[in-house]
Formats: sequence, C-alpha cells, structure tokens
Amino acid sequence: MKKYLSFIMLMVCAGISAQGINDVLRYGQEGTQGTARYQAMAGAFGALGGDMSALNSNPAGSAVFNNSLMTLTGTYYHRDNEAAYFDRVSGTDLNTTDLNQFGGVFVFKNTDSDSGWKKVSLALNYDMARNFDNQVYVSGNSSQGIDNYFSNFAQGVPLDVILPFEGEFLEEAYQAIGNTPTGFVDQQAFLGYHSGILVADDEDDLNNTAYSSIADYGTVNQDYVRNTSGFNSKFVFNLGTQYGDNLYFGASANFHSVLYEELTTLDERGFSTNSDIQFINFDNLVRTEGWGFSYSLGAILKLNENMRLGGSYQSKTWYKLRDDLSQRINTDSPLVDPDIDFINLNLVTVFDEYTIEIPEKFTGSAAIIFGKDGLLSFDYTYQDMSQAELLPNRDPDFASENAFISRTLRPVSTFRAGGEFRIDRLSLRAGYRLEQSPYEDPDLASDLTGYSGGLGYSFGNTRLDLAVTRTDQEVSEQLYSTGLPTPARIDRINTNIVLGVTLNL
Repeated sequence: MKKYLSFIMLMVCAGISAQGINDVLRYGQEGTQGTARYQAMAGAFGALGGDMSALNSNPAGSAVFNNSLMTLTGTYYHRDNEAAYFDRVSGTDLNTTDLNQFGGVFVFKNTDSDSGWKKVSLALNYDMARNFDNQVYVSGNSSQGIDNYFSNFAQGVPLDVILPFEGEFLEEAYQAIGNTPTGFVDQQAFLGYHSGILVADDEDDLNNTAYSSIADYGTVNQDYVRNTSGFNSKFVFNLGTQYGDNLYFGASANFHSVLYEELTTLDERGFSTNSDIQFINFDNLVRTEGWGFSYSLGAILKLNENMRLGGSYQSKTWYKLRDDLSQRINTDSPLVDPDIDFINLNLVTVFDEYTIEIPEKFTGSAAIIFGKDGLLSFDYTYQDMSQAELLPNRDPDFASENAFISRTLRPVSTFRAGGEFRIDRLSLRAGYRLEQSPYEDPDLASDLTGYSGGLGYSFGNTRLDLAVTRTDQEVSEQLYSTGLPTPARIDRINTNIVLGVTLNL
C-alpha cells in the first residue's frame, strides 16, 4: 500500500495540488514579454542592448544607452485555444489587457578623458515575464468518468479515515484530513465517498480499503473548463558599464513575484438510464503565491562598426511558493451526504511552503548593424529543463517527482531572429522565434513557433512603438492527474498587440 500511495502522491504533484512538473514549466518558461520594440524583434537583443527589456537577454545592454530614458508598455492579449477530446473539437477566446512593462535607465558619463571607463548605467525595470490569464474548454463523450479519479485515490484508504467522528461536522472532518501527511489523497477518497459516487465494499468494516463506483455508463458527456489568472513578474535592478569604445559589461539582480489562480469545473451527464447517478459536478480552485530570485551577468563586444557579439548567463531561479486548494462536489446520488454542500470553495486547505529551482540559462548573440539604415540580430539560448528540482530534495515525494522531471524533460534550445529597417524617423521591424519542446516525448508538446512585426516612430525626445506577436504550440493535457488517462489535444494560439512609449530624459 505504501508503494501505491507513493505513486498517487507523485501523480498529485503533477495534478491538482501542484508542486510538480506543471509548476516547473509554468514558472520556468518566461516567453517573450517586454517593450514593443523588443517583442517586435522576437527578443533578439542579446548583442544589441539599448532597450529596457534587452536586460532580459543580456544585462550589459543598459551600458549601450547614450542617455537616460524611461519606457512604458501596455499589451492587449488574445488567447485562442482549440481542444480536441474524444469525438469533439471545442474552442475558447479570451481577451485581456495589462500594463506589462515600465522602467528607466540613468546614464552617468565619465568626465575624465584619460580613463578607459566611459560611463556607468543604472537601470530599474519591471516586466511581466508571463501573463497567466487564459481559458480552456474541453468537451466530449468519454469512456472514462470522474468516478475513476475518486476510485483511484480511495483504494487502500481505510474507511475509518474518511468517516467523521461522532458530533463532527462533515466540513470539519474534510479540513482535518487535509492536515495529515496523506491529506490530499484522503480528501479525494472522502469526497468520492460522501458524495455518493463510491461505496465501501464492506460498509460494516472500519478497516475496509476497497471501494466501488455506483455510476453506470458506456460513455459519459463531459464539459470541462479551466480558467487561469495571475502573473509571473520580474523586477530587475541592473548595473552596466562601458570600457573603451567597444566593450560593455552588466550585472542584474532579478526579483520575481508569482500569483497564480486556477479554477477547473467539470460537469458530467449522459449516464446509462439505469444508473443511480445522472450528474456529477466537480470544481477545484488552486491558488499559488510566492517570490523568486535570480541574477544575470553579461558582456557585449563591438568587433567593428558593423558587427557585435554578446554573451550572458542567468543563474538558477529559486522560487519560494505556497499553494492552497478548495474543492466542491455535487451529485444526485441517492447515497449523497446532504451536508456535502458545506464543503465548498470557501474551505481552504493550505500546503507547506516549498521551493522550485529552475535551471540556469546561457545565451549567445550576434548582430549586424547597417549604419543608420537598420540591423539584423540573432540570439541562441540553452536551458536544461531536466535539471529542475523541487526542494527540499530529502522529501521522498519531491525526490520521486524530481526523478520523474529528470526523465520527462530535456534541454531546450531557443532561437530568436529580429530585424529593423529605418526610413528617416520611421522604423519597421520583424522577428521569428523557435523554442523547442521541453518534453522528451514529442507527443506531449510540439515546438513553439512565433512571428512578430511592428513599427516605431521617433518624435525627437519621444518614441512610440507598436508590435504584433503570434505564437502557436500544440500540447496534450490530461484533465486530471489520475483516472482520466486520455488527454485533450490543445492548439494554443496567443496573439499580442503591444503599444509602448519611450521618453528621453
């Protein structure tokens, strides 16, 4: 039974209660956010600098600025998800707006003409590394009902563990169970039993550990909705310097802030006519809050007036996170406990604080400058996602999940290319991005491809920039961590319209 529970806890880490591979990918993949100019050129700024969000590619970029300035950027997000599940294809669209970047750089030039150090730059910048606002709708006639989810958790759990004490309210028992070492597993068994979906094989034996579902179906109609919101933001404190005419150095301290909410709702109908259950509604609300830290080092070398090279290193990112979970279930089972309605989204189970360690990144860059006419720029980033870890590693559940992460994920290469063509005060821009799937199994997720374009216009001390970006990726996602093994195939298309203003000081 211990071996079985360890497997269940591993699946839980990757499922509702978080603390697993989904968190690693959620907080370890930042995407391309930032200023409109940065996004229009797909973030290929590692050898260029001279843009507030270029600090994400190479912290030496602040030393390229010739004068102090401030930048403010807002984004319109359009999320388009098309999900194929059993016999149906369904889709959702979600539109949101947000202020995703603001920051400034202060440039201090050295007045000593005999010194090789030309200037020092101090930059402060906020970027929304990732916007979590999204909605996914999945619908289909499935041969795998949610009763399998509850049954998989319940097997091996003694009946007396999920029965309330005499005089104890049902919601009190549910919360008390959540505070035990196997709390999540036992809570799912508790919900399945008291909602009338499961019955104990021997109701008179408090040591009973076997359960059966009373739901009867060949296929059942499932409507599943996942709404997410929140952000992973990054505040950068940066120092840069220029030595001679051709060499730039920079270092950044990066402070991350995380807020993530996920509400999933499942509605099941279409059971057999002789089934004692005709509908099941199951809702889960997960909330994650925390903070993180990383640091970055970088350099840019001007080989000549036309060629630049850049290199940067971003350390591991250490996130301190805390999750809480609320659940709600409703059925028309004749065995349902009428007090089950008191277990709702207002009852919160809080999990212990934990740490996620996201692997370091290495970026190499090159750029070709065509005088005042334009430029071409290229970035390559390498990050070994198989090295991500949950800490403390001495926790046996985390150790198992870390082994699973190491087997499932792989090194990721990201390629970015961007170009800019200038016509007097007008700049035309375009970019391309290819990010490899982080999974060893290509069926779990395709490579992510992105295209972008934009323009900017300088009014002298002020510049306006506009960008449009589009990314596309297909992923396979299970609706729940266990019991419903057939995944939905989801085509994610994200389109951003970005507008920014830069003011020279």
